[in-house]
Parts: sequence; structure tokens; C-alpha cells
Amino acid sequence: MAEQLTVLFLPESAYGPTNQCIGLGHKLLQRGHRVVFAAESSWKGKLEALGFVEDLVDLAPPPADGDDQDAGQFWKDFIRETAPEFRKPTIEQLETFVKPTWQALIDGAMYCEPQLKAIVERVKPDVVVEDNVLCFPALMTSGAPFVRVVSCNPLEMRGPSIAPTFSGYAQDNKGPWPAFIDQYRSTHFEMWSAFNEWVQQQGAPALPELEFIHESEAANLYVYPKEADYTDVRPLNDTWHRMDSSVRETDDNYQLPEKVRNRPEGSALIYLSLGSLGSADVALMKRLVDVLGKTPHRFIVSKGPQHDEFELADNMVGAEFLPQTTIINQVDLVITHGGNNTTTESLHFGKPMIVLPLFWDQYDNAQRIHELGFGIRLDTYSFTDKEMLGALDTLLGDHDLRQKLATQGEHIRARDGLSVGANVIESVGLAHKNR
Repeated sequence: MAEQLTVLFLPESAYGPTNQCIGLGHKLLQRGHRVVFAAESSWKGKLEALGFVEDLVDLAPPPADGDDQDAGQFWKDFIRETAPEFRKPTIEQLETFVKPTWQALIDGAMYCEPQLKAIVERVKPDVVVEDNVLCFPALMTSGAPFVRVVSCNPLEMRGPSIAPTFSGYAQDNKGPWPAFIDQYRSTHFEMWSAFNEWVQQQGAPALPELEFIHESEAANLYVYPKEADYTDVRPLNDTWHRMDSSVRETDDNYQLPEKVRNRPEGSALIYLSLGSLGSADVALMKRLVDVLGKTPHRFIVSKGPQHDEFELADNMVGAEFLPQTTIINQVDLVITHGGNNTTTESLHFGKPMIVLPLFWDQYDNAQRIHELGFGIRLDTYSFTDKEMLGALDTLLGDHDLRQKLATQGEHIRARDGLSVGANVIESVGLAHKNR
């Protein structure tokens, strides 16, 4: 066993980044390292149960009633309140959704900075791992090397030859790109400037223009399969390491209920998940249940935080939480919001996708899957019954595509992204500890 390290993880509070860090952290635990999570306080007890040390932070003042929040509740509430914005074109969302989201992230970082400094002092990490889109200065000034993890679509690493982040624009049509880039600058520059000034006041380096997080000088990780990556048009320097997938090994096995296990001939098994945040849109979930409930197929549905506000159709089973990583490998197709975890996990297991993007990088994933032919992107709020049923028929009936994806999935799994990421973190920590 390698010399024991203390690894400090700071994931964004949402399920996607936290689950991604759980996968990496579990690998490091298996190697005998001490893994500490400075996650948001609503995760209390959930990480400790997996063998991690919890040293948690608040991103805002605790509720006045003193009640504990559900894991990720901060972002569930935020998304629910702003859900009407998801119906707008992405260029309009820059002002009404993306900018307020950045501001909420900034407010959280500023609020928890003293807490993080105290955690760093207590934990004394050998390496700090941040899976977030925003700089937390306490991690940059900890004295330990900083490893950045990008578990969003890799358009987050911007470049002139790739579509603008958050746009969902086609890679082969650059016409709309300049207007989106100009609008991003117009809506975000003042906010970025104020945040950059605060970051430097905390002792951290200045941020690159219009970037909200630093690129690590030690190592950077990102999660995206080689088969869908953009490196042919936007090469990355040698500090960047691709994890083709990051499928955590902590999910329980999922036994198919009899209702969906015994299917009539010609019936496919399909997984539906809009993520913990997207499924909070009850009206959208009801629409999907109505349309899909009329098909001959069987569905496993991740119902999400509003699970008690809608009923499933007779051809469906589901629950608030499901062990996604042990379900996807058992289904024929995935209907997803395009979150990076679900997108890369579907490719990991070689499954075609219907993508219904809602916000942030989901548009970028939806477009990438569509333009590569690995699935079909539909308009989330205005798709017709005919379009949804046609997409199902097209993807389920394309045996060549399904075989191609199955073969790609074998290659992705063989590249073992979790071990790649754990190796990078371990090597950075050991180099620092033994210098």
C-alpha cells in the first residue's frame, strides 16, 4: 500500500458532483487513504455512512427552525424557484438563470470561506480536490496542491473552435456563437470582476478573465468519454487528464421488479431520469408519464424530490431515489436531462439516449449526443407526442447504432476512468507529501 494520504474533497452540493466525488473517494479509501468531505451540511450522515470523514460547511445561514435539510436542498430550492426560466432560449437564460446561478454560487463561497479555512487547518490535507465551477480561495491558499475536477460537459474548458459553454449550439454552425459570447460578457463581466477582486483579497491568485475558477498547476481531471470529446478541435495541455467515465461502485444492486422484468415481445426497458433537480418540475414529469404511459414499453422512473406529487403509469415502476449506476446497464435506452453523470454513465454502458435539457451544461450534452448520432435531442417543453414516440422507435430500432454504442461502452469501461482519476490524485498528494 502507498503511504497514507489525507485527501480533502469539496464537491458542489448537487448530487452530480457529489456522487462523482464519492466514486473517486471510494477508490482512494480502498487504497488505504483518509478521505474527508467538506461537503455542504445537508449531506450530514450520508457520506460518513460510506466510510468518509465529514467536516461539513454551510453555504447560507441555517434554517431558522433548526430543521435538517435534505441532501442538496439548497440547490433543489433554487432550481424549483427558477424553473420557469428553463423554457427560454439559452441566450436569454444568461441574464435570467445563468447569472443568478453564478451569484448564488458566489454568495455561498463567500459565506463559507471562514469555515473552509478552519477545516483546512483541522484536516491538514496532503491534496485538495474540488469538483465545482467556482473558486473557493481557502482551497487555493491551503498549502496543499489543488486538483480541479470538471464533471460538467468539457465545453467548460473554453476555446475559439468549440461552441460557447451553456449555449447548446451546434459544433458545425458557428453563426450564432459570437452573439452568445457577447451576451455572456455583457451579463457577467461586472459580477465576475467583483468576485475576482474578492478572491484576490483572500490571498488567492487572480482569475482568468470571465473564468470563475482557476486551472490547477498540479493536475486537472475531467469526465467525458474519448468518443464524445472535443480535444480534436480544442487540445488541452498536459495538466489535463481525461476520465472517460466515473461510475461509482457504492450503489446497491438493483433487482428488476417483476412488473418490468416480464415484458411482452417487442417491449423495451427504458430508464427515465431528469436528475434530482430536473425532476422537481412536476408538470414536466406528469407530461412524460402521460406520453410514455401509452407506449408498449416498460419504464424505471427516478421520481426525485417531488415524488409524492405525481403517480406513475401502469407500465412504470420507480422511487424517489434509485441506484442509477446499477440500473442503466440493464435497460435498452435512457431518457435523460443531459446531466453529465447520466450522459457519461449511459455511454459507459453503451446505451442510446433521448435528451431533454433544462439548464446549464445539459444543453451542451444534449447537442453533443445529438450531433454525434448517439441519441436524439428533443425540445424539453414543446416536444410533441409524435416526436417522442418517433425518437423511441428510431433509437430502439437502430440495431447498428445499438451495437456501435455497446462496443464503445466496452472500450470506455476498459479504460477505467475511476482508477485514472484516483491515480492522478494519489500521485499529486504523494509528490507533495514526500517533497
